[in-house]
Amino acid sequence: QVQLVESGGGLVQAGGSLRLSCAASGSFLTIDDMGWYRQAPGKQRELVATTTSGGSTNYVDSVKGRFTISRDNAKNTVHLQMNSLKPEDTAVYYCNAEVGYFESVMYRTRDYWGQGTQVTVSS
Repeated sequence: QVQLVESGGGLVQAGGSLRLSCAASGSFLTIDDMGWYRQAPGKQRELVATTTSGGSTNYVDSVKGRFTISRDNAKNTVHLQMNSLKPEDTAVYYCNAEVGYFESVMYRTRDYWGQGTQVTVSS
């Protein structure tokens, strides 16, 4: 089992910054992709940013240039630095980890999710 624990959410004024962190713990072979998703009230969960174990990153267009995802493979942590926050960034942010394991000789992955952390940006 894998546990993801998020921290760093809160209330901030527009233009401000927040840093989200997520730590993975438990028993696992490896973690492939890690990332952040968010869900605003009445909307579907959307990808915000992801990073591979090799450090490649991907961002949704709306956060490019403002958010930065980083990862520490040795500590099994992923962070999201959010700058120039806007009211439309308000949402519950979820950490995601794609955990690898072997099923017989087949390598498979399974997604795990954190409990979510609220980010509220006031105008």
